[in-house]
Amino acid sequence: MKEFNTTACCIPEVHYMVDLKERVEQIKELVDGGKYFVINRARQYGKTTTLVALQRYLSVEYDVIFLDFQNITASGFSGENDFAGVLAESICELKDSTEFPIPDDIYDQFQALEEKKPLISDLFGILDKWCRQNPKGIVLMIDEADSASNNQVFLDFLSVLRARYIKRQMYPQYKTFQSVILAGVTDIRYLKAKIRDDAEARENSPWNIAADFKVDMSLSETGIKGMLDEYEEDHHTGMDTAAMAKLIREYTNGYPFLVSRLCQLMDREVSRIKGISDAWTRNGFEEAVKMILTEDNTLFQTLNKNLNNSPKLKESIRSVLMEGERIPWSPDNKDIVLMRMYGLIRCENNSVRIDNRIFESRCYNMFLSEEEMKKSVFFREGGLARNIFVDDGKLNVRLILERFIDTYNKVCGPLEDSFKEKDGRELFLLYLRPIINGTGNYYIEAQTRDERRTDVIIDYLGQQYIIELKIWHGERYNAEGEKQISEYLDYFGLSTGYMLSFNFNKKKEQGVKRIEIGDRVLFEGML
Repeated sequence: MKEFNTTACCIPEVHYMVDLKERVEQIKELVDGGKYFVINRARQYGKTTTLVALQRYLSVEYDVIFLDFQNITASGFSGENDFAGVLAESICELKDSTEFPIPDDIYDQFQALEEKKPLISDLFGILDKWCRQNPKGIVLMIDEADSASNNQVFLDFLSVLRARYIKRQMYPQYKTFQSVILAGVTDIRYLKAKIRDDAEARENSPWNIAADFKVDMSLSETGIKGMLDEYEEDHHTGMDTAAMAKLIREYTNGYPFLVSRLCQLMDREVSRIKGISDAWTRNGFEEAVKMILTEDNTLFQTLNKNLNNSPKLKESIRSVLMEGERIPWSPDNKDIVLMRMYGLIRCENNSVRIDNRIFESRCYNMFLSEEEMKKSVFFREGGLARNIFVDDGKLNVRLILERFIDTYNKVCGPLEDSFKEKDGRELFLLYLRPIINGTGNYYIEAQTRDERRTDVIIDYLGQQYIIELKIWHGERYNAEGEKQISEYLDYFGLSTGYMLSFNFNKKKEQGVKRIEIGDRVLFEGML
């Protein structure tokens, strides 16, 4: 029986996985066109799985030399002789372990290199001969190529590849690799190395001949559904695979590790607690989301490390999430480029956006944890009153609003002119967090998060609750807000919504009132 996999490479015969045929077909077009290119994506984004699938797909028309630089130790990069020798040995191992079709004379020459101190030029002399005499075009694929990016000998290797690509462009009869594919987290097109010509040494990129790689590596809703359909055929859970695929895509934006991990949690952990049929419902999915958000997995460790290594961008992301600030997208901003490379952010409408809802929730939890030390009273008060807010498995959001208003007045007093919406947002989320912690989840709807309005969406035991947080800007703006949230309730198929307004008017009437808007009910809290 197949299983969901979140470690190493996914194999179609062993693991439930999205069909990659369309993706590898798109990549093959680059190979057919003789392109040299880089597949750079974040950790655990399916690069190796894609390369393995691509190798299988290309092998009908091409011979594919597939190397993994992760297998080369530091000593292999210590000098040109060591590097050339290790590569020759790695190529020989392809024939020894996989019966890769290396001609006998070529194999013998690679073996001979292992017994002397070869130069990179010696290695490429044999490779060139192989390319000339081979009946099929030869494709070179190198996984984890960026693991060698700090080594000058690797930059020299790239420079030689670059020179051969240029020579092929100048002399069509010249035979070299059909295509070269390098994969890793770092985009090595940005590496700089000394490239010498007859005139002078100059700074340049050894890989500026790389074609743009624009193939979408995220998992689509359709692809996720196909994977779930296969799982359903085996397990007969009764799940609505289309609805579940939509949920998974909404929360992960198709980030491969997150997709597989959520499915893995529902299959292994949630089904053990709730039974397999309940595991593959919205309620079971929410349980899996809770589990993944509390994990200390390698992906989140990397996320935290990258944020802590970029304090300015961390503060900017905090502003995006907590204050609704808009950060323009800039390909010249080093931190933005790196965070996109690491998979944390993406460009949307020319602005910085956190890549997916799971990352957003994880970042909210991180930032709120930092605030708990400063404003622990709100977290404590929410936790102390937690039991009174749940009635027959349903949240009493009206009572949450009422008690939050009371707590704010008791702790902070009247709203000050220095108060900003982000302050109210932080305090309300700090109050809310212990109430739903361990049972429900929340996220901020990015489509409505701005300087004037924020919608908090709570998922709690299979039900959703929408709370709009905003600064009071007068009756007219408030009426528009009431209409907006009514439309938003329609989108979610809900009949009841909630608002919390921060009002600076001295004569305001504090508390929570019930408002009917058509057939919708709105509970509006005024602070």
